[in-house]
Amino acid sequence: MHNYETRPAYLRRIDAARNMARFYSLSIQPTLFGGASLIRNWGRIGTNGQIKVETFDEPQEIDDAFIRLERAKRRRGYVDPSVTGAD
Repeated sequence: MHNYETRPAYLRRIDAARNMARFYSLSIQPTLFGGASLIRNWGRIGTNGQIKVETFDEPQEIDDAFIRLERAKRRRGYVDPSVTGAD
């Protein structure tokens, strides 16, 4: 069984001029059948947002998907909440 050690990613994008306050989170959860699910949650900060679950059988597939999605969000301006100036 693969040990899924990819840390959860919680990103946010705040632009007061555009009244934008969004979050995007990614996490990996093991399934009962030896695979893993990529949990994506996004929406406006202060809401529950939307959730999408994708299940993968191969560890490399889920790692690639996680990295690809995190990079795409960072290119669009999402940052870690701990980054100064993100407020």
